[in-house]
Amino acid sequence: MSEHDDNGSAERPSDEAQAVENGGGAQASGADGQANGPSNGVGGDGPAFAEASAPAAGGGDELSALRERHLRLAAEFDNYRKRVERERGESWVRAQAQLLERLLEPLDDLARVADFDPATTPAGALHEGCEMVERKFLRAMEAAGLEEIEAQDRAFDPTIHEALTTVPAESAEEDNKVAQVYQKGYRLKGVLLRPARVVVKKHQG
Repeated sequence: MSEHDDNGSAERPSDEAQAVENGGGAQASGADGQANGPSNGVGGDGPAFAEASAPAAGGGDELSALRERHLRLAAEFDNYRKRVERERGESWVRAQAQLLERLLEPLDDLARVADFDPATTPAGALHEGCEMVERKFLRAMEAAGLEEIEAQDRAFDPTIHEALTTVPAESAEEDNKVAQVYQKGYRLKGVLLRPARVVVKKHQG
């Protein structure tokens, strides 16, 4: 009996030892499984990280494309600005050339009048020649948009008239009226070039 118990007790430790050994192996396998699990997870994170990096690379390409587009638009705008300035300058030159072309004929007439011999030319003829040149000059400038400012006997307007002095007015109705024009004033297409310099009547009431 004691021998059987001894044998049984001797076998049980072996079974327990085997169970422990097997359990340890299972635990080891479990540990390995856990160890492998994170390893696989880390390995799995590698492609995910690469995929997350891909949009960043794509974003860089998009930023480069936007930068190139900005530079292209800036260059196109600069070319447009230069072209507009050049065309504006050319337009100004053409306008000046057209005006001067209109003045060439009156200038020729003025040169002919200046060539008159005062000793043999009557004063009336010189006066008539000067008036003819003046009329041609005015027609040429009016064709370019020049207009004379009306002043004589008009109400004084400080926006287009310049008062040089005043003279007494004979009645209250003539107060603030232009008595005399010293120098004509002109506008070019509505823009004041020079005010008319005038003498203004003032009534002493």
